Amino acid sequence: MDEQCSLALFELGGYLQSIQYEFTTVTPLTHQRVLCNRGDLPAHDLRDAFGWNLPFDGALLAPPLVKKLCSAQFIAQLEDGLYKSTVRFSSLASDLYVHSGFPTAEEDAVFFGPDTYRFAALIDSELTVRPLGAMSRVLDMGCGGGAGGIVAARAAEDSVQELVLADINPRALALARANARLTQMKSCTFVQSDLFQCVAGDFDLIVSNPPYLVDTDKRIYRHGGGDFGDGLSQRILEQSIARLRPGGRLILYTGCAVVRGVDPFSEWAADVGARMGCSFTRREIDPDVFGEELDRPEYAQVYRIAAVGLLVQRPVA
Repeated sequence: MDEQCSLALFELGGYLQSIQYEFTTVTPLTHQRVLCNRGDLPAHDLRDAFGWNLPFDGALLAPPLVKKLCSAQFIAQLEDGLYKSTVRFSSLASDLYVHSGFPTAEEDAVFFGPDTYRFAALIDSELTVRPLGAMSRVLDMGCGGGAGGIVAARAAEDSVQELVLADINPRALALARANARLTQMKSCTFVQSDLFQCVAGDFDLIVSNPPYLVDTDKRIYRHGGGDFGDGLSQRILEQSIARLRPGGRLILYTGCAVVRGVDPFSEWAADVGARMGCSFTRREIDPDVFGEELDRPEYAQVYRIAAVGLLVQRPVA
């Protein structure tokens, strides 16, 4: 994304903030049901246009902004003269975050949804109980649109010396840059990297909300690999521990397949943490997410998928 496109996105986000735009993003299934209930009705306001992603009349925006957004390919004119956005804006606390339009079918789509809200709440609660020390380095690994890292930096207030947002997906980093700008985030570094390959140094806090499902199309934002989608989470946990400063923490939000009453990933993670001398806490945040995935043959042995927060801390030297 070049600077002109970034400015167009920032201008749109700023305008939405100025009119007190708010939108809570739901699951894809709920979103689809709402659209079916709406029928073929176009958007009647900007929440419909940039939240529900419905076709909208260009008169809802100032003509110069419409022109900029068309040029940057963030909106496209349809055959009937209406426009449709390729991005959405969602509310999180007092901020707005831009992410991919609905449906998130592209291989490099940037996802934002209920997992993002749960991830943010986990980070906020953890840093409320145990605040970061001064001059901390924070990393959001596999940042997507950057919400996790930005929430962490917000919660830590002036304690963060540097926030690093890292992702393998260039599109995710482009939107993370826009979100950092929209949220007025300072001391922010962006790194395109396959996990830690291009990320330098150690950190006081690493947060991560990786893809954790088995996806036939292997879309970046959704496919975790491994037997039940936990392959990427395994790599992140092992590599993160090695990059934590003494006393540093990893907050990993992921989905865990529960097989015959057992959570194999969390048991493995606890063992890895113990072998590396780290303290380990598992917090089950939601006992049943993405239940529709259990219809797939890959999950034939799975009783449920639980949303889990794993907190790993290196000992103080």
